[in-house]
This record gives sequence, structure tokens and C-alpha cells, in this order.
Amino acid sequence: MIRLKDFTIGYGKKILLKEINTLFPDSSLTALIGRNGTGKSTLLRAIAGLNPKYSGEILINDRNLKSLSQKELASVLSFVNTQHPRISNLTCNDIISLGRSPFTGWTGRLSEKDSLMIEEALENVGMKSYRNRQINSLSDGEFQRVMIARAIAQDTPVIILDEPTSFLDLPTRFEVVGLLKRLSSEKGKTVIFSTHELDIAVEMADYIALIDDQNLLNLPVKEMISQGHIRRLFEIPGDYINRLLQL
Repeated sequence: MIRLKDFTIGYGKKILLKEINTLFPDSSLTALIGRNGTGKSTLLRAIAGLNPKYSGEILINDRNLKSLSQKELASVLSFVNTQHPRISNLTCNDIISLGRSPFTGWTGRLSEKDSLMIEEALENVGMKSYRNRQINSLSDGEFQRVMIARAIAQDTPVIILDEPTSFLDLPTRFEVVGLLKRLSSEKGKTVIFSTHELDIAVEMADYIALIDDQNLLNLPVKEMISQGHIRRLFEIPGDYINRLLQL
């Protein structure tokens, strides 16, 4: 569970979100949407512990984010960014193994359980045969899958993803978000992902969190659509909205 209490964030003198109070419940998949520049990535980075320049509180399972050590945070939350530096000579297995580092101790030695979780993560994203491929030989879409597999291997109750479907073709986008859906519904994980794709958000997510004029509206999908928030913000024709309601 993630809770924002009186949360305000911005950069310089610009405020992106002001005095937000909302809850992202357990076992839920939330799609974060909004126009460009409204603060989607800024919000996700704050929740992931990468941007401490905010006021108010971020609570993860009722613990204040700022009270968690790096090791504690890594055991409860994993983050998939849009930009990933590619380091030569590392294999897919090497990258995914990093997801187990909060649990391996100072030796970094993988246990049988760690190896099984890495294997399962590779299988979940359809990259089992890529285990020994070097990451600098992968396409953008393949590399994105590896980074999602690393988050799965980390096995945290919270997973945050910043535009995880970037660089993927349409069928693969639905496959990836379908995987996130299963992680929330079957594994009980709290998953938040940002996206520009309304059709995927509406069809796959449980909740939509919409950033609009320093506010964050966080509602079940059908309620968000029926109240007209998406149509108003994105100036979408009524027939498209009606089609969304039928999904």
C-alpha cells in the first residue's frame, strides 16, 4: 500500500502537484496518466525514493519513505526507469541477478532460491532463451523486458514503472501490462505505471491516477471515465469515450 499525505512537489518555483492525499491499495494496478510535463515521472521518482525534494509524506505499508534505509527500501520497492545505461559485457542474467542483491548479503552469492527467482523472471517476460545474451546486443524492446524481469526478480510488494511499454510494439505492450496485471492480482503486488496509451490504461488497469492542474485524481477506471475527467483533460470525442466505457 502506498499513501500520499499532504504531498507537494515541483522544481524551482514551479509546483507540479500540491497537497495531494491519496491511496494506492494493495493488489492493484494503477495507470498514471496526464499531459506531458505535468509531473508523472517526477511523482514516480519521488515514490521510488529517488527525489526527496517534496513536502508532506509518502508512506509505504504505513512506514514513512524517508525513514527507510536503502536496503529496507530495496526490499519493499522496485523501480523500472525509462532510461537505462547499457554496460558492455553484461548479460541479461547479470542484470536480472542485480534484482536479488538486497537479499544476497555482502558476498553477493546467489542461493538456489535466488537462481529460481531469476529463472522465473526470465520466463515471465519471455526472455528465457536470452539469458546469456549481452545486453548491448538487445533491441530497445528486449532490453525493456530485461529491466522488468529484474524488478520481478527483486520480488518486492511494490513495483513502480515509468512508461514500461515504451519502444514496444502494440501486441507486446498488452503482454507486458498483462504481466503487471497478473503480478497485482495473483501475487498481491501494488503496481503503478505511467503511460500515454489510454486504451491500455482503460482496458488493463484497476485504477487511473490522472494529473491535472497540480491535482491528482485517483479513481477506479470506470468511475474516472464516467465522470468525464479523461474527456475534459484530453479533449477526446464523445464516441471514443463511449467505446472506452464498453471495454
